[in-house]
Amino acid sequence: MPAVTADPLSLPRLDAGGTGPTRPVRSVTTAPKGFEGEGFPVRRAFAGVDLADLDPFIHLDQIGEVEYAPGEPKGTPWHPHRGFETVTYMMDGVIRHADSTGGGGVISNGATQWMTAGSGILHIETPPEEVVAAGGLFHGLQLWVNLPASQKWVDPRYQDIGAGSVTLLASPDAGALIRLIAGALGPHCGPGGTHTPMSMVHATVSPGAQLVVPWPREFNALVYVLAGNGTVGAERRPVTTGQLAVFGPGDTITAEADRTQESRAPALELLLLGGLPIGEPVAWTGPFVMNTRDEVQQAIDDFHAGRLGTIPASHTAPTEELSLQTDSPLD
Repeated sequence: MPAVTADPLSLPRLDAGGTGPTRPVRSVTTAPKGFEGEGFPVRRAFAGVDLADLDPFIHLDQIGEVEYAPGEPKGTPWHPHRGFETVTYMMDGVIRHADSTGGGGVISNGATQWMTAGSGILHIETPPEEVVAAGGLFHGLQLWVNLPASQKWVDPRYQDIGAGSVTLLASPDAGALIRLIAGALGPHCGPGGTHTPMSMVHATVSPGAQLVVPWPREFNALVYVLAGNGTVGAERRPVTTGQLAVFGPGDTITAEADRTQESRAPALELLLLGGLPIGEPVAWTGPFVMNTRDEVQQAIDDFHAGRLGTIPASHTAPTEELSLQTDSPLD
């Protein structure tokens, strides 16, 4: 899991801030495994967690980690989105994006693409042909960030956050490498611009080291374990790969890596998420996240009528298939 690597001893140190209370752990859940798109393996990180605890987030998939043989890498068919943002973070491997506005690009080791679907878009994510031919390691995340009603109809936009633009920090004792992708940690800011106030952090905690991160009291707080074993929260709750911890109120998030890790995961790898809750009704089915059932139905009708865009006549994606999966809950 290389993502972005650096020597923590050479990086600015993160000040944990004041002596406010450490956030307690409210729940720990284990992500079930499944398949997405054309068959690539995922862990559904938010499964079984109430949307009120996740707000402003909706959905999180850990994609892989999987070692593909030649000819095996898979992607998604063309599909629509409306009403939220997708954040695709690649730690290992390469994926290509194309969309109905003619945009696109390649997301590779340590890079992030932040797509605001807004009023609606068609897009596809698929490995490049040379990656399909060669195979290789594939590991990433896709996060869905809700938009408030006032911004669900904004024009689609993209942010390509290259690996080199991520803000790198170290814990006070240099036992943890912190990659700040979006939001702020104390005076330090990440490169991602967000419609909803939030923070997104990937931290690598060395065996036996502790991470203490200042966290805005008004934000919720989530920690997902990408790999490794450790403890989180004021009560040192044990966590392992594929588990999500939801935290209660407080001023800091704490985590500690076990002194002994498995050879496949030599450190504790964590995704830290938090944001200002939107507090609005959520109606969600498949690729549409709106406020009411009528708005979701309108999105479905608009998709079938071709009002969410059309597949460009010339694009780099290898398929013309158009899919609308509506197996997510309609609340």
